[in-house]
Amino acid sequence: MSIAAHQERLMTIVQGPHLSEKSHIVGEKNQVVFKVRTDATKPEIKKAVELLFEVTVEGVTVINYQGKTKRHGTTKGRRANWKKAYVTLAEGSQIDFLGAD
Repeated sequence: MSIAAHQERLMTIVQGPHLSEKSHIVGEKNQVVFKVRTDATKPEIKKAVELLFEVTVEGVTVINYQGKTKRHGTTKGRRANWKKAYVTLAEGSQIDFLGAD
């Protein structure tokens, strides 16, 4: 994979922040929670966060979620599988999603 293609892949790894009550609680421990691509690895997630937000990452923990099967009457459907990453930031690093100064 060329350097340009690798940079492009890193830009698509992080799909957005995962905002929940638990993500706010771990935010006090200098962690941030992201929804990421299902084929992303821990080193790729670390490089992507460091590239996008210009912070230092100490560690990454990932959780794979299986999509639920849902029914509406006789119609069956399935929600998509997804992956969540808990990113631990180094001391002094922080990510501000609201952009408040």
